[in-house]
Amino acid sequence: MSRRANNVRGPTSALTEFLRESGINPALIARRTATREQAQAQDTAENAGQGTTGDQGDRPNEGEEAVAPAASTSRRRAVSNTGYASDQLDEAEEESPPKKRRGAKGKTTAASKTKAKKKAKEDGEGSSEDEYKAISKNIWSMGGNGDPKPPVGSFETCARCEKQFTVTKYTMAANPPPGYLCHPCTKACGADPFKKPAASRKRKPAAEKRDVTAFEERCFPTLAVLCIELIGKYIDDVEALGDIGLVNKDELAKTLARNRSLTAENAQLFYDVQNKRIRLYDATNLAPPALTTLASLNPNLTHLQLDYCGRIDCPVIATFAKYLPHLTHLSLLGPFLVRAEAWIEFFKAKSELRSFQIVQSPRFNLECAQSLAENCTKLEELQLKEVGRLDDTFVEPLCALPPLKSLDLSNPGTSISEDGWIQILEKHGSTLESFDPSWHEAFTDTVLENGLRKYARVLSALKLEGLISLSDDGVAHFFENWNKPFVADNEDDASQMEVDDEEDCTTFTPNPPLRILSLTRNRSLSSAAFTALLDHSAPFLTYLNLNGLGPISSEALGQLKDTVDVHWLDMSWCRELDDFIMKDVMSNVSKLSEVRVWGCNRIRGTGWAGKRGLKVYGIEPNA
Repeated sequence: MSRRANNVRGPTSALTEFLRESGINPALIARRTATREQAQAQDTAENAGQGTTGDQGDRPNEGEEAVAPAASTSRRRAVSNTGYASDQLDEAEEESPPKKRRGAKGKTTAASKTKAKKKAKEDGEGSSEDEYKAISKNIWSMGGNGDPKPPVGSFETCARCEKQFTVTKYTMAANPPPGYLCHPCTKACGADPFKKPAASRKRKPAAEKRDVTAFEERCFPTLAVLCIELIGKYIDDVEALGDIGLVNKDELAKTLARNRSLTAENAQLFYDVQNKRIRLYDATNLAPPALTTLASLNPNLTHLQLDYCGRIDCPVIATFAKYLPHLTHLSLLGPFLVRAEAWIEFFKAKSELRSFQIVQSPRFNLECAQSLAENCTKLEELQLKEVGRLDDTFVEPLCALPPLKSLDLSNPGTSISEDGWIQILEKHGSTLESFDPSWHEAFTDTVLENGLRKYARVLSALKLEGLISLSDDGVAHFFENWNKPFVADNEDDASQMEVDDEEDCTTFTPNPPLRILSLTRNRSLSSAAFTALLDHSAPFLTYLNLNGLGPISSEALGQLKDTVDVHWLDMSWCRELDDFIMKDVMSNVSKLSEVRVWGCNRIRGTGWAGKRGLKVYGIEPNA
C-alpha cells in the first residue's frame, strides 16, 4: 500500500494531523508563549518592587530577627532572575522557612545557566521558527481539562456516545480530550481498559544460562521402576509368579533399596516359613509393626541382616528373641532406638548366638558387653562399629568372650590403649581370620609387633584404616618379619636366643598371606610399607585399598603387577601412578573388575581403561 493512499506526508504526519484537528498551529503556540512570558515578566517586576519596599520599611531592631526576612528576599530575587516564579503568584506575602544560602545560590546558578542556553538557542534559530511545546501527558489522564480523575463510583457522561456511566478504576480519558469514555466506547477505539501492564523481563542469572552436561533428566521411568510399581500394585497376586529363587529375590531387594521402595506391603514378597536367610538392604520404611510381622512370618530364620533399620525399638528386639528361636546370626545397621535393657534381655534369650554385628548403636554400653560375654558362649563373630561408648572398659568383657574368628571395633568413641589391644590379641589372635581396629588413635607399631605379629596365625583379612600412630618403618618391619618366629626385644643372651629360635622353628606356624588388605587414610605410610606388604601378600590379594597413602615412588608402584589375583583395587591419591604402570598391571592381572584412581592426575586411561568388564572410577578429564 502506498504512502499517498494513507495520507502520510512525513515521519511526523500523524502528530501534525492530530494538532491540525485540535486547532493547534505554530501561530497559536507562539502567541500563547509570548503572552505567558509577558505576564511572567510583569509579575516578576512587581514582586521585586514589593520585596525591596518591605526590606526598607520594616527593618527589625535586633540582628537575629533580620536573618529570616533577608534570606526570604534573596530567594525571591533569585527566583525572579530565573524567569519562573509560579510558586509566588498567589502567595506573595507568605514567607518560606529559611534555608542555607549555599543551596539557594546553587539553584540560582543552575537556573541562570539553563536560561542562558535557552536564550542562545532562540537567538541562533531566529524568530521565524518558534519552539514547539508538546502537551503534557497529564491531559490524557485528567480528561484534558487539568482536573483530577473523578472518584470511583461517580457518574460521568461519555465524551463519545454522550451516555451516562459509572466511573471505575478502568475508566480512561477520551482521545482527543476533554472528557472520559465508557467501556464500550473505549474498546471501540481499540484500547483495552482491562489489560494488565506487561511484566518486566528479569534477567536470568548467569548460572542458569549454562548448559549442565553432567545432569540427565529421565523423561520415562526405567524398566526396574516399572517392575517395582507393578509388583507393589499386585502384591496380593505376586505368589502367582511361583518360586523366583533366592538369587532373584536378592536382586529384587537391591533394586528396591536403590529407590527406597521397600514397604510393609511389598516386603511380604521376601517372607516364607521356610526361609533360612533374609537380607533387606534398606528397611527405612518398615515401621515396628512391619518388623514384628517379619519375625512372625519367618520363624525358621537363622541369618537376619537389616540395613538402615533405624525404626527398630525395644519391643521389636524382644519379638526377635521370642519368635526367632533358631536365630544365630544378627546384623543390624543403625539400631539407634534399642536401649541397653533390651540388649541385655536379648542376649539372655539368645545364648546360641554365633554372630552379632551392629553399626551405629549409641546406647550399647559396658553392661551390654558384659551380658554378651556371660550369655553368648558360642560367639564367633563380633562387630561393634561406630559404638560411641566403646573404650578401655570394654577390654575385660571382650577378653571374656570365647575365641573369635572375626573382630571389628572400628570408629570408636574413645580409642582402646596399647595394653588393651595386646590383651585382646593375646586372647583372640590365634583364631582371628578378620580383624579391623580402624581409627583407633592408640593402635601403634608396638601393637603390630607385640600383638598382631606375635599372636596372629590364620589372619586373612586386615583393615588398618586411619591409624595415625603407625609409621612407615614400623609397618614395613611388621610385614617383613611376620613370617619369622617372634623374638622379644629384651632377650640379652645370644645363645639363649638361638636355642629359642630352634625351639620356635619346630612349632612355629607363620601367618598365611593376606587376601583382603586396606591401609587407606594413612599418610605416614609410603614406599617402604608398600613394598613390604606386596612382598608378603601380593600374589594372593583379592582386595587392596591403598587410598590416601603417602608419596610412593614409581619403582614401588611397578610391583602392583605382582597382584595377579586382585579383583578390587583402589590407588586413589597416589600421585606417581600413571598409564604406563596401569598398562603393566592390566597385562598381568586378568581378574581385575574395578579400579579407583581418584586424584591420580597422571592417569588418562589411555591403552588400558577400555577393557571389557572393567569399571574405572576417578579419571580426571583434563589430566
